[in-house]
Amino acid sequence: MSTKDNKAASVKTPSLTFEKPTAEDGAAMWELVKNSTLDLNSSYKYIMMCEFFAETCVAAKEDGELVGFVTGFILPEKQDTVFVWQVGVDPSQRGKGMGSKLLNALVERTASADVRYLEATVTPSNAASQALFKKLARTYETNCEVSECFAEDLFPGEGHEAELTFRIGPFKK
Repeated sequence: MSTKDNKAASVKTPSLTFEKPTAEDGAAMWELVKNSTLDLNSSYKYIMMCEFFAETCVAAKEDGELVGFVTGFILPEKQDTVFVWQVGVDPSQRGKGMGSKLLNALVERTASADVRYLEATVTPSNAASQALFKKLARTYETNCEVSECFAEDLFPGEGHEAELTFRIGPFKK
């Protein structure tokens, strides 16, 4: 075998998995968000979501390292709806469709729990998230309804925009 063939044979392809997170993943989620432009929640929130809401959260791992996540939960008043709290993507994965892959994994997992809708809130200036949720609706050939959720004046202090609800579904079984 030539040196060139030997190098080609030793190239490792990263292994990407989408799985239920564990409490141990919470700290990595917090670190990912801390180093991004996302709203940082307490480290406890991420650990709690992984421990108590693992069925409605997804951890994307490349060779065992967290590179993306979705945190969400089933709405108590709407048992057919999963609410996405946050989508986080490591900079190494940007431009690779990671956000869509995470949401698709969540939709596929929650379908067995009779979830037919996905909701999330997005600020008016967050074009990337708006595009992500609209793409999800197109992927599943379903509706994407947008309505006001929380007005700007509900938030304390200055600088928090209103939050719009994106409701996607129904998802076909």
